[in-house]
Amino acid sequence: MQNNDTALFNRNFILVVIGQVVSILGSALLRFALSTYVLDLTGRADIFAALLAISTIPSIILSPIGGAIADRFNRRNLMILFDFTSSAVVLSFVFFLLAGNASVILIGIVMVLLGIISAMYQPAVQASIPVLTKEDNLEKANGIVNGVGALSNLAGPVLGGVLYSMVGIYVLVIVSCVAFFLSAIMEIFIKMPFSKREQNDHIVPTLFKDMKSGFIYVLKQPYILKAMILAAVLNLFLTPFFLVGTPYMMRVTLQSSDAMYGISLGIIQFSSILGALTIGIFAKKMKITNLYRWLILISILILPMALAVSPLIVRLGYFPSFILFFLCAIPIVMAMTIVSIFVITIVQKQTPNDLLGKVMAIITAVAQCAAPIGQILYGALFEAFSLSVYFPILIMFAMMLLISAAAKVMLRNEEVIA
Repeated sequence: MQNNDTALFNRNFILVVIGQVVSILGSALLRFALSTYVLDLTGRADIFAALLAISTIPSIILSPIGGAIADRFNRRNLMILFDFTSSAVVLSFVFFLLAGNASVILIGIVMVLLGIISAMYQPAVQASIPVLTKEDNLEKANGIVNGVGALSNLAGPVLGGVLYSMVGIYVLVIVSCVAFFLSAIMEIFIKMPFSKREQNDHIVPTLFKDMKSGFIYVLKQPYILKAMILAAVLNLFLTPFFLVGTPYMMRVTLQSSDAMYGISLGIIQFSSILGALTIGIFAKKMKITNLYRWLILISILILPMALAVSPLIVRLGYFPSFILFFLCAIPIVMAMTIVSIFVITIVQKQTPNDLLGKVMAIITAVAQCAAPIGQILYGALFEAFSLSVYFPILIMFAMMLLISAAAKVMLRNEEVIA
């Protein structure tokens, strides 16, 4: 281990990573418990998708504010504050559960509140990584943070699937509450460089001026604009499929047990881990101009997924459908993760530290604008084609081919060096 404060495996970076593991594990357990509870309560994909979409809206609206706050205040202190707040929100929900008032509306309110906190929390984390590691290690650092996040998201559904049927939603929610609290405690011991910036006005107009400077910077960077557009389109047609379509097909179409349902969601997160761990292998050969090839690969792998849930394969039993579906889903999610880390790393390297929180938050907000639309779209499609769930997948295949062609044209003249 190196003593340099910007070395990859320094004490402060490790504490950030551990804090992320615990916090994201708590979030994953809570998300699994609430989503499974809603699906079991209603059995409807459209209601499930609507809740996911509603919880995404705060990130779209508030991420730029969160980015401005992350660049203006001590990022470590912000992470501590937001984890403590998440713990308090979940603790309040526990009391409602114990009183027997766990309605779909209440669950929606909790998800919105946690979405608001996440919109403030994530820019602080993303802007902290370049401060705690050398630029040469930034790709690996992003891969590690992404990988441990995916690992926690993997453990969440798998552990949740086992515990949900054994101990119920109450214990899972309490565990997530404790996880947020422990993450905040660990973050207290992080030492992070912070230089207080001069403030000549009240905090509200200052934050709006900071956001304006972030938007101006983004508008002057053609690569960032194109990356945001591409991310928004993928959030409309590809990402929502794994958030809405996969849980619906596993739980309703294939009627997975609690354990198998948890494993199926865990496999998606495991694929993200594989993508994060292999980023070092592919990054040196990747270029902005050839990202379309990755999208074409994803498009090709979508077709067998449609076949996996077609009546022809479903008649053969649960496991043939399950295996074929995830043989394709794993490389798709790996490719999505690799492309995401590659693009984020380039943006981080190009952006000054005093603008980093705002720029990353603006990218997140713009990219996520399409997510609620995509989630509601897939919810409606899977509800309408509940007896032929392969049809929405075929629509996704056609759209991904178009996106691949558009990416080839849009990024052909970009020569950004990672």
